[in-house]
Amino acid sequence: MVPDGGRRSKVVELPLQCYTHLEMARSYLIDTMGCQMNERDSETVAGIVEQLGYEATDDREQADFIALNTCAVRAKPQHKVFSKLGELRRIKEQRPHTIIAVLGCVAQIAAQEITARAPYVDIIMGPRNYSHLAGAITTAQARADNDPVTVTDTAEVIPEGLPVARTTPVSSYVNVTYGCNNFCAYCIVPYARGRQQSRAPEQIVSEVEQSVAAGHHEITLLGQNVNSYGQDLNEDCDFADLLVQVNCIKDLKRVRFTTSHPKDLSASLVAAMAELPRVCEHLHLPIQSGDDQVLERMGRGYSYEHYRRVVEAAREQMPQMSITTDVMAGFPGETEAQFGNTLRAFREIRFDQAFMFKYNDRPGTCAAQMEGKVPEEVRQQRLEQLIACQNEIAHQINEELVGASFEVLVEGRDAKSPEKVRGRTRTNKIVIFPASSDLQGRIVEVQAQQAFLWGFLGEAVGEACSQSIGSNIQ
Repeated sequence: MVPDGGRRSKVVELPLQCYTHLEMARSYLIDTMGCQMNERDSETVAGIVEQLGYEATDDREQADFIALNTCAVRAKPQHKVFSKLGELRRIKEQRPHTIIAVLGCVAQIAAQEITARAPYVDIIMGPRNYSHLAGAITTAQARADNDPVTVTDTAEVIPEGLPVARTTPVSSYVNVTYGCNNFCAYCIVPYARGRQQSRAPEQIVSEVEQSVAAGHHEITLLGQNVNSYGQDLNEDCDFADLLVQVNCIKDLKRVRFTTSHPKDLSASLVAAMAELPRVCEHLHLPIQSGDDQVLERMGRGYSYEHYRRVVEAAREQMPQMSITTDVMAGFPGETEAQFGNTLRAFREIRFDQAFMFKYNDRPGTCAAQMEGKVPEEVRQQRLEQLIACQNEIAHQINEELVGASFEVLVEGRDAKSPEKVRGRTRTNKIVIFPASSDLQGRIVEVQAQQAFLWGFLGEAVGEACSQSIGSNIQ
């Protein structure tokens, strides 16, 4: 069991609408680390503090509220949290009224360590507890002692209706589930985010409708495992059913989702992807290993043959689709032959992109207690082999697509080339091409002219389409 779970300090609890704006304008800064779930959580945090009268700033030296929204999925980002807290010590000394908050997964699993190493932190709050943030800020402002306001309750049900301040102009994230029930041997997420909580479909549809009305053209549905959506609801609605409902929303151009788990990716979900015009042909499907024995020790619940059949079935219905994945090198007990099976899997399946990591112990997980740890230098060598293999495959795939034309949803100007814009294809490949920024939010036909690992440089070959894909669907 991971330490520090379930802690709660006394917090001033008032309905959010009861908080009035502060007497003078104050500013806030949120430093977000980690996954899309954290990015969406930070939008909720921003919405809450803005209702308290704070205004966003990029200057942490002048910010009155600084939040680190943290990631604990690997050791490196957790170490980074404490490095950043060391930097914030000086700001706290110079501006004692500045409220410093550690939020998210590291706050959940390491509250006591944060208090011991950074006693100047004012708020420690887990990812299921943001409904208490307004009260925690008020308490932190008024407190006379040095104890942080701490709320780390993974059993809490996340309420609907929390405010949100969206950070991107074209796309937005919408949670469909919180938490995870899988407990893979290497993963800290179920301990940090708690057990799965599915949102009611009408609440999800309502949030998507609100986001589209605010000008967002693309929605990404989020969950640690979207395939298990609805299993904890008292109604007959699985993730494929939810996609059908979301696909019907007027003026929505694209729907994406992440992440899928191979063990329960259903035929009905694949069919929905293939049949629903707004749902994009991109599947992020973590493989983690290509060896059955390693997969069993990981607790993944599927074999490589099962994974391969799922991918083949999806590609049969959507030949143009892209497949991306996560993979881990050097899991405890992994032999050279077993790692070779992962390399074989990459060559057989040919992923468009992969997020590749070497195994590191996460205290509190089953894998951390396993014998047969692979030496660091071997893990690094295997990771480098995987990267080289995947880079070759990705480059070949993209080279084969040069000359093809794609529907690209323009996200905005390219930061490195102001005369160009960037966007994504339905298969989630980046395309950069010369155009004016007034195309933001529009769908443009673009021909790929030069391939890279990350995507393409291209040229627009058609007029921008201002209407939603499938806008005539009833």
